[in-house]
Amino acid sequence: MNNINTVVMSGGCGSRLWPLSRASYPKQFLPMCNELSLLQQTIKRISHLNSPLTIVSNDEHRYLVAEQLRQINIENADIILEPCMRNTAPAVALAAFHLQEKQSDALMLVLASDHSIKDEEAFCQAIEDAKKPAEDGNILTFGIVPTHAATGYGYIKTNITPNELIMKVDQFVEKPNKETAVSYLEEDNYFWNSGMFLVRVDIYLEELKRFRLDIYEACLSSFYQRSNDSDFIRPNKDIFESCPKDSIDYAVMEKSSKVKMVPLNAGWSDVGTWDELSKTSETDDNGNVCIGDTMTLNSKNNYLRSSKKLMATVGVEDLIIVDTDDALLVAHKNCSEDVKKIVTKLESENRSEATENLTVYRPWGSYSNVDLGSSFKVKHITVKPGAKLSLQKHFHRAEHWVIVKGTALVTNGDKKLLLSENQSSYIPIGTIHRLENPGKIPLELIEVQSGNYLEEDDIVRFEDDYGREQEIISPKDSIINEVSNLASNN
Repeated sequence: MNNINTVVMSGGCGSRLWPLSRASYPKQFLPMCNELSLLQQTIKRISHLNSPLTIVSNDEHRYLVAEQLRQINIENADIILEPCMRNTAPAVALAAFHLQEKQSDALMLVLASDHSIKDEEAFCQAIEDAKKPAEDGNILTFGIVPTHAATGYGYIKTNITPNELIMKVDQFVEKPNKETAVSYLEEDNYFWNSGMFLVRVDIYLEELKRFRLDIYEACLSSFYQRSNDSDFIRPNKDIFESCPKDSIDYAVMEKSSKVKMVPLNAGWSDVGTWDELSKTSETDDNGNVCIGDTMTLNSKNNYLRSSKKLMATVGVEDLIIVDTDDALLVAHKNCSEDVKKIVTKLESENRSEATENLTVYRPWGSYSNVDLGSSFKVKHITVKPGAKLSLQKHFHRAEHWVIVKGTALVTNGDKKLLLSENQSSYIPIGTIHRLENPGKIPLELIEVQSGNYLEEDDIVRFEDDYGREQEIISPKDSIINEVSNLASNN
C-alpha cells in the first residue's frame, strides 16, 4: 500500500485580500478565520494521516514558513524554495521529483495553503475515498459541491454515473459569468474546482512529461542541480527561471484522460475574497462580521476589521471595511473580486502599499516602522529568545537603541554591553555592532536611525547566522544520466 505524502503549496500572494494580505506577508500566513494561520490550519487538518510533509514556498517567505511550523511543533517538514514564481505545474513538479527519490510510486496529496474547510471529517473521508483509485494510476481531483452561483471559481463538469462515488471528468470550465453560474447550479454535474488532488508521483511526472515536456525538463534539471542548507531545499535558480509558467489545470488536468473526481461537501472556501471570508466568519445579530475595536449603528451585513483604532459605522450595508496601519479599504461586497485591481494600480505607481507591510519579518524576529522623516527613521524591533542579528556596520546612518522589554546583549565597537529595560546604547556611523537576545522572553526595543541615507541596503555584514553556505547535493546516478541526456539533446 502506498504512503500518502502531503504537499502544501504556499507560493501565492492573495492580492484580493489587500490591504491585510500583501506579497511580503500573504494571506496563508495570516489568522484569517481563527487564531491559527491558514497554513497552520491546513497542516493541522491532515495531522491524522501521519503524512510526511513537503511545503513548496516562495524563497522570500522561507523564514515565515519555518517559524509557523515551529509554532505548531512541526519539526520534520521538507521546505522547497521556488527561486521565482512559475505557477502550480512547475511547483508541484519540484515536489514530485523530491518525493520520487524516496518512493517512485508514492501518493502525493497536493493542497493549497490558504483554504478553509469546516467539516474536516468529510474532508478526511474524501481523501480515503480517493486513495485506491489514485493507487491504481488515476489523478483524483476534489470537486466541491456548489452552494451558490459563484463566479470566482472554475468548475468541473462530470459524467455522473448512478451509485458511483468516483466520477469521470468531462471538462474543466473557466470562471463563468453570473448567468452561466446560475445555470450550472441548476444542474447536478457541475462542481467547483478546488485545486486539490491526489496522485502517484510517477503518474504526475509521466503526464507532465507527455503534455509539457518543456516544464518537465526545466524542473528536472533545476531540482537535481539543487543546493541544500540545514533548513531548505533550493532548486537551481538560473534553470528554474527559464521554466515556462503554467497551472496544473492547463498543463495536465485538462489534457489527461486519467483525471477523475471525488465530490466534496465539507464547507470549503478558498478564502479568496473579503466576501468569501465573510461567509466563513461569525456574525452579530445584524449579519455584521466585527473584528477588532468596532461599533455599529443601524448597519447590516458588513465585514468590519480594524487593526488598532476604533471603527464605527452608521447606516451602512453590504460593505467591506478593512483598516491597517497604512491603508484603509472600503468596498461593496459585490465588488470584492475587484480589490486586486487596486493592487495592480498601486503596483503601476510603484506604491509600497501594494506589496510591503509596515511589519517586516526576519529569521531573528521582526521590525515595524513607526515614524519616518527626511533624516530619521524610528523602528520597533522584536528579537526572538536566543536569536541575534548579523555583525554589521552602516556607512550613512547612526543608530540609538532603547530597550523597552527583555534583555539585550549589544556589541558596540570593541565593547559588549548587557542592557535591560530603560537602558540604551548609541552606535555611531561606521561602528561594527550586533544585537542579541540572550534571554528567555522576546526582546523589544525602539531603534532611532539618523543620517542622510536610511535604506535597508546600507549594511555590511561580517557574520550572519542565517547566511549559511549551501551544500551541493550529488544526484543519483540514474538522474545524472537523464540530466546529461537532456543537456546533450539541447
